[in-house]
Amino acid sequence: MTTTYNCMADDERTAGLAHAHRAILEKKCVVFPTDTVYGIAADAFSPQAVTMLLVSKGRSRAMPPPVLMPRLNALDGLATDVFPEARRLAEAFWPGGLTLILHAQPSLDWDLGDTKGTVALRIPADEIAQELLTLTGPLAVSSANRTGQPAAQTAAEARDQLAESVEVYLEDGFRPLEGADAVPSTIVDATSLPLRVVRQGAVSLERLRDVVPGLLDVDGNAAGPDAPQEAAPAEEAAVEAAPAGAPAEPAAGEPAGDKAPGAE
Repeated sequence: MTTTYNCMADDERTAGLAHAHRAILEKKCVVFPTDTVYGIAADAFSPQAVTMLLVSKGRSRAMPPPVLMPRLNALDGLATDVFPEARRLAEAFWPGGLTLILHAQPSLDWDLGDTKGTVALRIPADEIAQELLTLTGPLAVSSANRTGQPAAQTAAEARDQLAESVEVYLEDGFRPLEGADAVPSTIVDATSLPLRVVRQGAVSLERLRDVVPGLLDVDGNAAGPDAPQEAAPAEEAAVEAAPAGAPAEPAAGEPAGDKAPGAE
């Protein structure tokens, strides 16, 4: 039975988080707020749960969801071969609106879809999202909407689209603020050097380059007058291989986009 909890009331928030935790353990989907938009989440380590998430959205395995995690020290448990440049970006912008595409830990027992060995990771800067992730651990998360429809900015909007396919809806008002445009996370392909932005979003290129000056923009250009005009073939291949390549939807943590192979 689908239940909505008003998390602006302390008692319902506590009950809602507990119910959402149980639902995740039972391989069901939940909807909750993030710092971008509302997300639909499932146990990242359950192929059954991830399949249910994809079916709920009307999405294929070709667009696997990103993974939200509760804290930075989980990074090395989920990804491998993390370049120092990627680690500096994570330390500077997590929690927040940055998604990093990395090589997934090969030892992990998960199946997010056709990821080609990569995973898109983010830590959301949202209190309720953080509380839920602390209870559940890493979650596969995509924006809480049917593919091709607007991303939900409230749990009520998400329920209008996803209905009974979700066990628990955690309502906490508009994400972002009412009247504000939903801005997706910035996505950086960190599977090879130099790192490259594959979707511009909440964290500007200028801020990223303050931390990693050699970062390439979405066209494969470096900073400065002698910047290359095209990305090398290997870099292009790395972007195509990324599970969360360059999502078009505003990410719920970041929920994956609809027009690219798999990311939020």
